Amino acid sequence: MDLTSKNKALLFVLPLLLLSSAIIIWSHTCPCERTPGFLLMGEAQSGKVEDWGFANSVPLCQIQVLAGFRPHSINLNCMATPEGELFLSCSECDGKYWSKHVGDPETGKLRLGRKVYSVLIEREVDSVRLDAAWLARLSKLNTQRGVLSSLDLVEENPRPSDWWSFHVVSGDV
Repeated sequence: MDLTSKNKALLFVLPLLLLSSAIIIWSHTCPCERTPGFLLMGEAQSGKVEDWGFANSVPLCQIQVLAGFRPHSINLNCMATPEGELFLSCSECDGKYWSKHVGDPETGKLRLGRKVYSVLIEREVDSVRLDAAWLARLSKLNTQRGVLSSLDLVEENPRPSDWWSFHVVSGDV
């Protein structure tokens, strides 16, 4: 191989190394704030979660869905109902990049803290279940703020019409 061939090989390999390094760094640090991420890294969990109540102790959940051919991950509010069901919260969700890629239902990943779960994500459309998810959201936010729960939460803070929620079910999906 002459010097020119070595330079050509280096020009080919170097960008691949830089791109690979960037994806690894991006995957380990994002999603961060409002910047989406790629792959969710963490300790993979197996088995089915029946009670997601522990999710209320985590400020944000991170989800990963398949956006076309690549993984796309973001931070979302998540909340568990008193019965242990898990919902994701999305304000003004119509038209958001990630929500367009959630089918009926969509397989994905959910990261809580350092643990990653395989999940099914499905948009909730039933009004009664949306109200239950909204109440769980308000209760979680009040608990995080140190405010005791109130039975009047929903009356004082009605569910906005542009608020979407997604039901999350775990398991080997």
